[in-house]
Amino acid sequence: MDRLVKPNLEELKLCFIRGQKSSATFKLTNLMHTMSVAVGLSTTKASVFSFSHSFTIIPPLSTASFTLFLTSSCDQPPLSTPLDTVMVKSSMLPTGKASQDDLRRLFSTSGRHIFKDAKIPISFVGPQVVEFLLSSNSSVSSKTLLDVSLLLQKAISMCDRCQLDSLLKYAAKNGNSHCISALIEAGADVNKRHSDGDSVMSLAVRSGNLDSVQVLIESGYSIDNSADRFLHYAAAMDRVDLMEILCLGYADIDLNSTDSQGRTPLHIAAIHGYVEVLQFLVSVGSDPDILDSQGWTPLHFAAHQGNVEAVDFLLNHSSYAKYALTKQGKTAYELSTDKGHSKLYDLLLLGDTLHRAAGKGDVDNIKKCIAEGASVNGKDQNGWTPLHRAAFKGKIEGAEVLVKHGAKLDVVDDCGHTPLHLAIEAGQKDVAVYLVTQGAKAILKSFKAKGQVPCDLENFKNHSSHLHSVDLYHVKH
Repeated sequence: MDRLVKPNLEELKLCFIRGQKSSATFKLTNLMHTMSVAVGLSTTKASVFSFSHSFTIIPPLSTASFTLFLTSSCDQPPLSTPLDTVMVKSSMLPTGKASQDDLRRLFSTSGRHIFKDAKIPISFVGPQVVEFLLSSNSSVSSKTLLDVSLLLQKAISMCDRCQLDSLLKYAAKNGNSHCISALIEAGADVNKRHSDGDSVMSLAVRSGNLDSVQVLIESGYSIDNSADRFLHYAAAMDRVDLMEILCLGYADIDLNSTDSQGRTPLHIAAIHGYVEVLQFLVSVGSDPDILDSQGWTPLHFAAHQGNVEAVDFLLNHSSYAKYALTKQGKTAYELSTDKGHSKLYDLLLLGDTLHRAAGKGDVDNIKKCIAEGASVNGKDQNGWTPLHRAAFKGKIEGAEVLVKHGAKLDVVDDCGHTPLHLAIEAGQKDVAVYLVTQGAKAILKSFKAKGQVPCDLENFKNHSSHLHSVDLYHVKH
């Protein structure tokens, strides 16, 4: 015979409650038909656990109950890996009688008379144990991912459905993907919305944990575009990676959904100046011209915050936001001037004004725009600078002012044209002569590279008496 008694369970589950001396009960049965058995109990941590009675006598074929206690109340479950155990030892007792001191002496020595009947693992279970494992300050000795997984599975096993749902919310908030998976597998409802309106997915997104978001997608979370604002949260955190997962996971996600203030994710990104987020949202279909409840476009917010890169991007991808008025009657330019963001003045208004003035030869307005901060070499949608426009229109006085203020002579537009070329193409001889005398190069390398030498260049050279002394186009070179 290898043992004298048998426990009624293979694992002792102790439901931990903060501030209480948690306990668990188990039974031992004497397997001997005719002889009483002495039993001695101990644990791997005598300072942590105690018993209702450590030594007892069990009559033949009888059963005795024992209770394991935490020695003191505590705020954290005393978890350990490997698990603590209850060690059950026994010895035959022919007389059937012995005092507690006699039993203590009996089990204080080892030998053939002592049977090691069982080792019962002690597991701490319940929602407070799960919360402890989820908390950032949990400290499980010799902790590994595998150990925590074991402790977590055991702790979850004694939680009811309501507790599982509450714990899933807690796990999502903490961004613990492993616990999220375990709780869903145990029966937590991935689509339950709580009284505060939060879903587990919204909490997972706000935690910023990609794995948690992916687990919830794969576990069947159903998006509700009327309530879920996942892209807003991701935009506020500058998390393009989260947006990518959400857009891949939900083909029907509303890119232009609005929050309580009528703002889309694009508005949120513009407020923070997160250019990569702006680029992603526009690339997947977000509307850069949409207005919030106060009539603000994303461009208004970017201008108000003074973010040059965000303003530049939005200007290049919006249709009318540059000229849109808020409910207070403000353009993006006016919002930028209210805040003194002078670096934006050229992008938002002065650049356009300078181009118009250059095309008209309006010297006073050209000087005014430059004085207010307009870029003398700023390009329009076709790559034209103000000097391109003045040259094409033959506005020599305007060209002179622009050059005097630093206009580049040989800058090319999107088609490779310099201001000199445009002047020649348009037959503006006076401007062409002026540009050459100021040092404009006659050779256009961009045209040579493309094999595009305009046919009228030589004609203009031959017919302009002003250019006899100027080698205008060295085509052979």
